Amino acid sequence: MSSNTQAGGVPVLILKEGSNRSRGREAQHTNITAAKIVAESVRSALGPKGMDKMLVDSFGDVTVTSDGRTILDEMDVQNPAAKMLVEVAKTQDNEAGDGTTSAVVIAGELLSKAEELIEKNIHPNVIIDGYSLAQTKALETLEKIAMPIDLKNKEQLKKVAVTSMASKLVAEHKEYLADIVVKAMLAVAEKENGSYKADVDDVRVEKKTGESLRDTSLINGIVLDKELVHSGMSKRVEKAKIALLDTSLEIEKTEFDAKINIDSPDQIEAFLQQEESMLKSMVDKIVASGANVVICQKGIDDMVQHFLARKNIVAIRRAKKSDIEKLAKATGAKIITNLDDITSADLGYAALVEERKIAEDKMTFIEGCKNPKAVTILIRGGTPRMNAETERSIHDALCVIRDIIQEPKIVAGGSAPELEMSKVLKQYAETLPGREQLAVKAFAEGLEAIAITLTENAGLDPIDILSELRSRHEKGETWAGIEVLSGKVQDMSKAGVFEPITVKKQIIKSASEAAMLIIKIDDVIASEKMRSPPMPPGGGMPPGMGGGMGGMGGF
Repeated sequence: MSSNTQAGGVPVLILKEGSNRSRGREAQHTNITAAKIVAESVRSALGPKGMDKMLVDSFGDVTVTSDGRTILDEMDVQNPAAKMLVEVAKTQDNEAGDGTTSAVVIAGELLSKAEELIEKNIHPNVIIDGYSLAQTKALETLEKIAMPIDLKNKEQLKKVAVTSMASKLVAEHKEYLADIVVKAMLAVAEKENGSYKADVDDVRVEKKTGESLRDTSLINGIVLDKELVHSGMSKRVEKAKIALLDTSLEIEKTEFDAKINIDSPDQIEAFLQQEESMLKSMVDKIVASGANVVICQKGIDDMVQHFLARKNIVAIRRAKKSDIEKLAKATGAKIITNLDDITSADLGYAALVEERKIAEDKMTFIEGCKNPKAVTILIRGGTPRMNAETERSIHDALCVIRDIIQEPKIVAGGSAPELEMSKVLKQYAETLPGREQLAVKAFAEGLEAIAITLTENAGLDPIDILSELRSRHEKGETWAGIEVLSGKVQDMSKAGVFEPITVKKQIIKSASEAAMLIIKIDDVIASEKMRSPPMPPGGGMPPGMGGGMGGMGGF
């Protein structure tokens, strides 16, 4: 449509030339189609039988993944409505950590159902009201059917981690990795005011290519991708007393220029000795505190390295700030910013500090901490791509366990909760007097997208399976879901497929809100894109360079 109007035969320009505008049905249709295409792109990655995507960026870097957020991030989506679905995946990832693909698939399906209603001349606001009612009811239903879980029951926690990894590339090692993830997360959980809190960042994930995923290990402490500063230092320290320094063991250069007038060689000698004694006093303070391992966030002077090595103190320099913070949590050390204040009370403890050669690189292991509030998972995979995908899978599993630690309730998986919500919403729709009931029904059907997608990805017939699922839920089987590996409908709580309620709640929230946002748009006004300035003649070469290199061809 034209963005300009005719006033008495004279065209009136309102928008900048080159802008385009689409309104009403056309705008809604364009937006919904764009969002549906995005949902379609991740759809085949859902579930244990989902496939992976290979994404190649503009630099030629390859990512192989089935993680919804990573796929959408790497795709570099340009369409503004489609970007909203990318945001759904981001929100889901930030809040719950898992369920990104499901959230996008449901959002796409809700939009698809809304479009059918708009074509029947139902006003978008009516659909939004209906979706809003449905969202509230769906969340209530989830709370009702959720099962409480005992955090001491490691087996149940492990099942949740296994479910999270079953749909990933690492599925064949899911039991082994789930065990590591549960141990790691329980180690860093802390009790606060009667409830537990856990932070995924306290579990450091390091990856080194080589060996296989079965050699992935959990270290009760921290692994630093650093080697010791001096070859004369001992490669292994038992019963380590660790000093963490946020200050450099060097003589600071002055901020302003200073001149020193020296008349005789003795003065040079005195100057150098003064410098040496200052560095030596730094080492003496460390020795006096009783530390035998120093990990420094900044630099360590060569002279200091030499003194430390002579005193049998092991040192690492330029450790990352985040690593120092994790080390403080793991070893119980205090981070020292001023060397004069160091005392033995500030030191942390680890049973062993050792430099080991892993693959091509040397890494320092600080392990055997008494009560570590930070631990490390060291991933060993055969290829860098496998390692990167394993890191993403482990991140999802860690988040899932964190969700349960913070809200210890679970639901069974395999689309059972979605179908139960769908059943409740269909009954609820019958009680509504107005047109909203059509929107609530549409929301209920939208939730069935998960079951349909899971069955399609497994190469089964969605119509047969959906009919069976619906009838079982009508009979009151709350946990009837699709067990994709055997291809049968069964009680998913008996099959041991569990997910945290936090993930499911966030899927409903983020998917429905994105759908409502896109449905409400009826006018898209896009200004003209910036044109790049024309290139200077000669292909942008500086003057005098153009064509002057012709003689090179004869070599």
